[in-house]
Amino acid sequence: MQWNLRMRAAERGIWKSAQMRRMLADAGLEISAGKMSGWWAGTPPTIRLDELDVLCAILECAPSDLMTPEPGKVAARRPQKAETVGGDNDVPPRVAPRFGKPRSEPPL
Repeated sequence: MQWNLRMRAAERGIWKSAQMRRMLADAGLEISAGKMSGWWAGTPPTIRLDELDVLCAILECAPSDLMTPEPGKVAARRPQKAETVGGDNDVPPRVAPRFGKPRSEPPL
């Protein structure tokens, strides 16, 4: 996902993270300066839904305005299928045995 917080904030005339942080506090969302810096400077690794609600209310936008999908990045993360002689690419991965305490057998 591409994070568009700064662009949406600029559209509303908000140019500094401190100003955005004050507006969030006025709306009832107190966040640390470090968290605000992470949101402002780049893509946050996580964001809570209640935080997203307040951001959207402040910026008068929808969550889809703050986040843009990047399908190319998803495709790049998928493991490449190995080509086999028979052409069967749907071979499941080999499962390694568990060492240590094995699971019990199911009841008969």
